[in-house]
Amino acid sequence: MLENQKFRPHQVIGPLGEPLTLDKLPPASTTRWVVRRKAEVVAAVAGGLLTVDEVCQRYGLSLEEFASWQRAVDRSGMPGLRVTRIQHYRSVYERQQRY
Repeated sequence: MLENQKFRPHQVIGPLGEPLTLDKLPPASTTRWVVRRKAEVVAAVAGGLLTVDEVCQRYGLSLEEFASWQRAVDRSGMPGLRVTRIQHYRSVYERQQRY
């Protein structure tokens, strides 16, 4: 995607429509991942502010964990990132795929 480009934007549009810069991203020491923080990191990668590798290294995430965040946002938006609703949104998505 944007990983091979030399130009990186100074800011991207965050999940709530606000400008998002590297300084406004969650700190690297984040251990409590609320929906907004996950969505900000996904938006940063989608906008080219960071690469997937940089995000995984910076936050200590596995590639699979970050990919699950991206899938959740693509399928259900920010509500899909709620841990307590993962099974609900997964079943809704699977039903949609059947029909």
